[in-house]
Amino acid sequence: MLPAKQPGAAHPLDLLVRKLSLSVPLDEDVTAALLALPHVVRPIAPGDYVIREGERPTHSCILVSGFLFRQKIATDGGRQIIGVNVPGEAVDFQHLYLDVADHNIQALTRAEIACIPRAALQALIEAHPPVARAAIVATLVEASIFREWLLNIGRRDARARIAHLLCEFATRLEALHLTGTYGYELPMTQEQLGDALGLTPVHINRTLKGLEADGLITRTRRHIAFPDWARLREVGDFDERYLHVGVQGGQPN
Repeated sequence: MLPAKQPGAAHPLDLLVRKLSLSVPLDEDVTAALLALPHVVRPIAPGDYVIREGERPTHSCILVSGFLFRQKIATDGGRQIIGVNVPGEAVDFQHLYLDVADHNIQALTRAEIACIPRAALQALIEAHPPVARAAIVATLVEASIFREWLLNIGRRDARARIAHLLCEFATRLEALHLTGTYGYELPMTQEQLGDALGLTPVHINRTLKGLEADGLITRTRRHIAFPDWARLREVGDFDERYLHVGVQGGQPN
């Protein structure tokens, strides 16, 4: 068994092709057209903004490596994390046709993004129906994940919320072959987990310790592994159907 693999790809858009191919078959011509898109790869440091709420986007960005998160800020300064992006995902397909950003996107970790001009990606979508379908499916899956996060925060207790999020990360990374049986590096601090799950960092810490004491997870710094995947799924009320990745319910491997 191998440790978690480092996210990355030989070509900056390889993981995007792999991600889109999970839902829509892409032939060689379409794949070549995707890989030929004009793009600039930009490194970003933890906390850097990809786009801020209210800005007018000129590019659509693909996450090449690392992790990003979406967030909204309340008028009193409180932050709600509303989503996390993993490598290979289009960060902002919605900005292809919406001209003003309605939320912030920041780096969770050191990351790289490939920035594609909106006009180039729009032209590719119009010329290749499979790409258009894949982009629509990706946006619909994103909406499905938002719905599940809303349920998680609104109706599950702290233990279930955290277990569910840990299961989600494992499943999404495994779908792109970016993790191993030994688990993965959790990209979020306890403060960030709290902002995603509506809990205080103290509550997050206490609950993680409880999951570890019960043998559901093991932790080495930020590395998370799952000695009892079936029980963790049960505790988290986790059913990967909402992710639409075709995983059949076994332990990620």
